[in-house]
Amino acid sequence: MNYVKQVEIRWSDLDPNFHVKHSSYYDFGAYCRVAFLMDNDITPEVMMQHSLGPILFREECIFKREIKFGDAITIDLKLASVSGNYKKWTMMHEIFKNNDMLCAKISIDGAWMDTRLRKIISPPEIFKIALDTLPKTENFQLI
Repeated sequence: MNYVKQVEIRWSDLDPNFHVKHSSYYDFGAYCRVAFLMDNDITPEVMMQHSLGPILFREECIFKREIKFGDAITIDLKLASVSGNYKKWTMMHEIFKNNDMLCAKISIDGAWMDTRLRKIISPPEIFKIALDTLPKTENFQLI
């Protein structure tokens, strides 16, 4: 089963050419990832209880088609790789408009960071279970 969120284009998402500006694509990805965490009971409160938060090392977007105000947008989330201890991971997004046109692909490399120690750590079980429920990419790797 895919994890997909609908996104509504706001006026503030547009650039002077009246299509979605590049930084909004990254915001759509962040929204999808946070929604996934919330849907899996990993709320800001839970992260604070565990002194744990996600960090990004790399975020890259490949733009394929423009998105305009009024387009119906969906963004999905898949796990491309995860380390055996769940410390580090790679996630992928695909953004579609009007149900079937691929507009962008976003890939991110991230990890879980202990917010007190400022170190990358292996997360508690609830985080591991959530990552295990994510759909996997075709070339998913355990790293």
